[in-house]
Amino acid sequence: MGESLMSSTDSVVSDVMASPLHCERLIKRFDEGVDTLQVLKGVELSVQPGELLAIVGASGSGKTTLLQLLGGLDTPSEGRVMVYGQDLAVLSNAERGHLRNQQLGFVYQFHHLLPEFTALENVAMPLLMRRQSMTEVTSRATDLLQRVGLGERLTHRPAELSGGERQRVAVARALVTEPAVVLADEPTGNLDHKSGLQTLDLMLELNEQTGASLVIVTHSDEIAARMNRVLKLEDGLLHDITDGL
Repeated sequence: MGESLMSSTDSVVSDVMASPLHCERLIKRFDEGVDTLQVLKGVELSVQPGELLAIVGASGSGKTTLLQLLGGLDTPSEGRVMVYGQDLAVLSNAERGHLRNQQLGFVYQFHHLLPEFTALENVAMPLLMRRQSMTEVTSRATDLLQRVGLGERLTHRPAELSGGERQRVAVARALVTEPAVVLADEPTGNLDHKSGLQTLDLMLELNEQTGASLVIVTHSDEIAARMNRVLKLEDGLLHDITDGL
């Protein structure tokens, strides 16, 4: 029995180490004056390599809060988030920033591009933070912009691009570092239906090409239906509703 328990424990540890993104007993509280609002109540999640995962739920259910915790952009009240078994909570701010740059990519509803920089410069920025050579950075950023159909728009600033084009630049920026996981918060929510579907198609194509896991927070049933797994955040917990779509 002891050997069986040890084997089971080893298996769990192995699964956590193999998962590019994993969280355990994740709790998040917000103090509101004399009251405390508990948004997440013990979330458990393991993202598999290359997985397409959608997180759905009502407005205000905590989806964006969860994504920020998974990305190391906020800290949980309790529980832990791990990237390939590395607990984010034990890292310094600098170490956490380095890990995000190495393993995680982010796409938001609003592109968050730097307006004074060109498309090429915006995509190159995460690589420049790694202090890679300008030749290498320019080549990689150019290649990725060409792959998202913007090879002719390298020197255009965000104000000179359409909404769909700006979001494609944001997708290229998220993937330029070859992350293990891309976290996307309503990535098509600010686009018209056609541009939104084009952006989703692009993200799915790049997922297939790069093998990066994709975690999308979305209100769209159409987007959720194209994922491998769909989880609903309700009453502070995640529930698998994949088979119910």
